[in-house]
Amino acid sequence: MNIHTSIFTFIDQENLIPEGSTIVLGLSGGPDSVYLLHLLLTLKKEGRIQQIIVAHLDHEWRTNSQNDTDFCKALAQSNELPFETAKMSELSIDLKWDGSKEQIARTARRFFLESVAQQYSADAIALGQHAQDQQETFFIRLLRGTSLSGLCGIWPKRGLYIRPLLHTNKADIHAYLERNGIAYLEDPSNQEQSFLRNRIRAHVIPALKQADDRFDSSFEQTIDRLQQTEAYLDQHAKQLLEAMSNQRDSIYHVDVKQLLAQPLIMQSRLIILWLTQSNVQFPVTQTFINEILRFLQSPQGGSHALHETWKIIKKQGIASIQK
Repeated sequence: MNIHTSIFTFIDQENLIPEGSTIVLGLSGGPDSVYLLHLLLTLKKEGRIQQIIVAHLDHEWRTNSQNDTDFCKALAQSNELPFETAKMSELSIDLKWDGSKEQIARTARRFFLESVAQQYSADAIALGQHAQDQQETFFIRLLRGTSLSGLCGIWPKRGLYIRPLLHTNKADIHAYLERNGIAYLEDPSNQEQSFLRNRIRAHVIPALKQADDRFDSSFEQTIDRLQQTEAYLDQHAKQLLEAMSNQRDSIYHVDVKQLLAQPLIMQSRLIILWLTQSNVQFPVTQTFINEILRFLQSPQGGSHALHETWKIIKKQGIASIQK
């Protein structure tokens, strides 16, 4: 089975690209996104994809970053595809420094890509993350401390985002590009040891593979099981929330006693689901969740501020999230 065939099988299994889709491709110019462009072009020629929009965000972190934009633009034009680009400094979004350069880049990129997707009424946003990205993400989250949800890593499909290469090895991508003489860019920041991801890539993953050559396949099986468990718990939490609440005017009125009767781990999961269903922007930290739990556990009624424009109101054992 060649690399294209195995990825097409994965796309079908996960229902990532329905017939006639309009896809926004996040193109950095690196090998992974360049390969993904060629893969999507194959599906377009077969009539499965109706339109591909190439989108590139210039983070402006290197003096020669315009060269990346020019490369991506030329690649789009040579394949007669629409090209959208922007500079991070020009985005109408408040990017607050939280100590992580990678997180700021991710937030800006998501804002840009989702804006392009909305402009073209796209069905999906395709990203070139592959199997080694999945491994690195797992260990980053493990080292920083995370929940089961965090250990599930990157999902093949989440909202608009699809990742067709998630079960594909980076070495196979490079081999295909080299074999077919396809040009791509190398990001020099991938070699900087100041980034945790790069240290994991250079030291942790190779050590694990040396310890056991079954690492890749065993890791993939583990992630699949974690994601199946997470999907089951997520569905169970939705059923519980529906059972312990009444919904009026799109507002959940939750029975506090029933919520607090759940195991602590489910209490946290229910609160996260409740916030998400209410479209509240919130930091996914245990400290934030614990503050809400302390308020709900208090015998007094009242309100608890969640955000500049959101609060929880508790009265006679019923709580609701309101503006």
